[in-house]
Amino acid sequence: MSGPLEALGPWFHNLHLPDGTQTAPEHPLGDYPSYKWQLLAPALPADLDGWTALDIGCNAGFYSFELARRGAQVTAIDSDERYLAQARWAAAEYGLEDQIRWRQMQVYELAGSDRRYDLVLFLGVFYHLRYPLLGLDIVSQKVGRLLAFQTMTLPGDEVAEVPVDGHVLDRDPMLQPGWPRMAFIEKSWAGDPTNWWVPNRAAVEAVLRSSGLCVRARPADEMYVCEPDPEHPSCVTTWDAAEFLAATGRDSSGGQVKRHAGHHHAAERT
Repeated sequence: MSGPLEALGPWFHNLHLPDGTQTAPEHPLGDYPSYKWQLLAPALPADLDGWTALDIGCNAGFYSFELARRGAQVTAIDSDERYLAQARWAAAEYGLEDQIRWRQMQVYELAGSDRRYDLVLFLGVFYHLRYPLLGLDIVSQKVGRLLAFQTMTLPGDEVAEVPVDGHVLDRDPMLQPGWPRMAFIEKSWAGDPTNWWVPNRAAVEAVLRSSGLCVRARPADEMYVCEPDPEHPSCVTTWDAAEFLAATGRDSSGGQVKRHAGHHHAAERT
């Protein structure tokens, strides 16, 4: 690599540029994230003309470029300006500048907007969040038609039938295989201190439902395509609206509570 490629590096997305150059040909995960896109792509509409899309944690823009090629108008966000610089440069190389808007922001900041998008990508971000359910609840309110969701998960595919309710002293059922649970990482995993939570499959499906989403497809392990739950069009009935507003920095009228600006910490996705 030379010139802008080297100056903008290191790269986490291995982009195949128009001149045949690759941005991360020696990526430890292989041709990443192309091989993941090949699993997800058939589960999404091939024609996204007229659709709006939101790519959360866009990194160098691989998925944003794929959605733009299908005709979508894309908003792509990431907390790391270095990744966004890579993405802007690559967008110019591909000639896709007019279809993608890049923004530096955290997922939690999406709570400050009422805008919805036809398609939302929430890939490889959930387990990097210190507050994962808050992040998912915020994201679920942005989904107009489809959500593509992917997270690192625990081994095993069991999904238990859990009771609607239980006695406060009867905790044994929670230990059965397939009970929704998430492992907490106190220190670091895979050399990344931003890996916080790793759910099992049952927990992934449970939290998606609890955020008002229906799983419509599971195109690959750890990957889900969801729609808003038609029985709960705004949010799940057990949500505490005041708690959600407080957690997202809003007052009871839905306005923004004044906050001090903070530094955006970067989190690479794996």
